[in-house]
Amino acid sequence: MPASPDEPAAPRPSPPRITRGEWALILVLVAIHFTHMVDFVIVMPLGQRFMDELQIGEGEFAWLVSVYALAAGLASFGGSLVMDRFDRKAVLLTMYGGFAVSTLFCGLAWNYPSLVAARTAAGVCGGLAAVTIMAVIGDLFPPEKRGRAVGAITSAFAVASIVGIPLGLMLTELYGRGAAFLALGGFSVLVWAVAAVRLPRVRGHLAHERGHPLSEFAAVVREGNHQRAFVFTFFLVLGTFTVGSFSAPYLSATNGWTEDDLALIYGVSGVCTLIGMNVVGRLADRYPRLGLFRVLGGITILATLAMAFLPPCPIWVATLVLSAFMVFSAGRIVPAQAMLLGTARPQVRGAFMSLNTAVQHLGSAAAPLLAAVFMTRTNGKLEGFGTVGLVGAGCAVVSLILAGTLRAATVPATPQPEPRPESEPEPVVAA
Repeated sequence: MPASPDEPAAPRPSPPRITRGEWALILVLVAIHFTHMVDFVIVMPLGQRFMDELQIGEGEFAWLVSVYALAAGLASFGGSLVMDRFDRKAVLLTMYGGFAVSTLFCGLAWNYPSLVAARTAAGVCGGLAAVTIMAVIGDLFPPEKRGRAVGAITSAFAVASIVGIPLGLMLTELYGRGAAFLALGGFSVLVWAVAAVRLPRVRGHLAHERGHPLSEFAAVVREGNHQRAFVFTFFLVLGTFTVGSFSAPYLSATNGWTEDDLALIYGVSGVCTLIGMNVVGRLADRYPRLGLFRVLGGITILATLAMAFLPPCPIWVATLVLSAFMVFSAGRIVPAQAMLLGTARPQVRGAFMSLNTAVQHLGSAAAPLLAAVFMTRTNGKLEGFGTVGLVGAGCAVVSLILAGTLRAATVPATPQPEPRPESEPEPVVAA
């Protein structure tokens, strides 16, 4: 039977050290992913403000959250046709530049339709940038280093919670709902400039002979292992964001907490998640990833139910429960992403990751819409969050089952990368 993407069934020897040059590359990618994640998650803790100031209900707010992920998913789906035909650096800089401009327009939006339009544009560009980041990781880092690389990239979510969300909430409190987006857009412009200088060209995948885009797309979709990966990803994301998308409005409505209170809760939870993600990244390079995913996934189910059925409580209790939910639900993504990177051959990795990210974003878009079906407001309180938690926990159970069906791609030979200037790190093309 083909090997599982987590490869050996026993603990591995100590993994090779990541070099300073590799860490510099990782930090640039983390900065890009950080801004993308802040842009996506900042809307959630601002839910009550958006509903009040824009005079919208829970359903319209759910669409405001979903449209970003929906646009990112559809763009990633289209990007899978052409992703592997260009230098990954060029794709990343183009998409990230569009993301920075779109985020600035989010800050200038004057009403609900204009904000939805700006969020859609940001989702398209940010989604394709996120796809390219993972393709770069797959191309430049061998399997024994990917766990730490993916752990660092995905820890951007935690950094977004530690720095991005509290700072965004503070700016919103001081200067209005558009301030956070304007600040984020300006910072993204600076990150783009650094990326333009520091990122190496990534062209090793272009050495493979290419067929017609539609035929390559069909081949990626027809592959059974890829299909299992897509279904796995959908339930993995759906289980997290059904609960995550309404956690802040639920805590605020249940306890009467302000944006300052939520900033404290998310900041502490983010610190815990940042520490947890990097620990998990190291474990993913040391132990079988499937087993690690199953342990973290099992704990995630318990944390999901605890979050969904949390009654009125002190802030420290809510912080503890939200921290557990964020640490384990985000932590399981590290071994999952490392397994997913191994399911596709290098010459189709960009197309596969585009499609897989499309599925991920579509799951993120469906989650708040699904959650909104069960949520109602009664006397200022949000009802139905417990049902949302049961749905999220059920999706997490399905993802545990599907994880065992993933298999590593068979790579007949590793092509030699093209010569590169000494100033640019040499990519390692690996499965």
